[in-house]
Amino acid sequence: MVLESLFNPFKLKKKPWEMFFGGMIYSFVGLMLAYFVFKEVAAILTVFLIVLAALPMFFTTIQNEEKLDLKYTHESKLLREHTKVLAYLMFLFLGITTALVITYIFFPQNVVHSVFNLQEKAIINVNENIRGYLTGGITRFDIFLRILSNNLKVLFFCLIFSFLYGTGAIFILTWNASVIATAIGNLVKQEIAQTASAVGAASLSTYFSATTFSFFRYMTHGVFEVAAYFVMGLAGGIISIAIVRHNLQKEQILIDTLDLIFISLGLLLVAALTEVYVTPFFFSG
Repeated sequence: MVLESLFNPFKLKKKPWEMFFGGMIYSFVGLMLAYFVFKEVAAILTVFLIVLAALPMFFTTIQNEEKLDLKYTHESKLLREHTKVLAYLMFLFLGITTALVITYIFFPQNVVHSVFNLQEKAIINVNENIRGYLTGGITRFDIFLRILSNNLKVLFFCLIFSFLYGTGAIFILTWNASVIATAIGNLVKQEIAQTASAVGAASLSTYFSATTFSFFRYMTHGVFEVAAYFVMGLAGGIISIAIVRHNLQKEQILIDTLDLIFISLGLLLVAALTEVYVTPFFFSG
C-alpha cells in the first residue's frame, strides 16, 4: 500500500516528471528486497517487484482512459489525453532504467551478478543471433527488416498481455528496461575501462561522458520503441476493460483502440529506421 500510494495517476497527467522518481524508488526498493530475500532468483524477482509497485497506478490509468473513451466524442481530445498518460509512463520507464543503470555501474559485483544475470544472458543470446545473421552478405535494409520483425513480435505480446491481463504489458516493458539498463551499464564499464587503460585513471568526467554516450547509444531509437510498446499496451488494456464492462461495442472505443494500434505501429517503424540508419551514424562501433 505504501509504494502504490506515493503517486496519484490523475495528478501525474499534470506533473509527469514525478514518475521518473517513482520508477527509481520502485526499482531500488524492488532490487534490494529481491537480493536480500531471494538472492537466487533476484534477476526475475526484481522485475516482478517493480511491476507489483507500478501495477495499481497503471491499472487505474487504463480504467480512466477507457472511461474517457465514453466521455469524449472527438478523437483528437482522446489522443491528447492519451499523450499525457504516455508522458508519465515514459518517465516511469526512464526512472526504472536509470536506477538499474546506477545499480549495474556502482553496486558490488556480487549484487550485479545476482540482479542482472538473466539480462546478461539475454543480451549474449541477442548478440550471438545478430553475429550469426551478419555472416551472410546482407544490406542495411535486411537488418532493418530483421529488427522490425523482432520488434513487431514484442509489440504483439504487449497487445496480448494487455488484452489478457489488462496491465500485462507493464511486465514486458519493465523487463525491457532491465535489459536496456544492463546493456547501457555494460557499455559504460567498457568505455571507462578503455579510458582508464589509456590514461591510468577514470575521473568523474569519464563516468559522465561514458554514461551519456551509452545512454544515447541505446535511447536514440529506444525512446520510439518504448513509446510504441506503451501505446500498444494502452490499447490492449482499454480493449480488455471494455470487454469486462461490456462496452466493446461502443464505436468510440473501437475507433480509439484502432488509432492507438496504428500509432504504435508507426512509432515502431520510426524506431527501426532510427536504429538502422541514424544511431550507427552518430554512435558507430
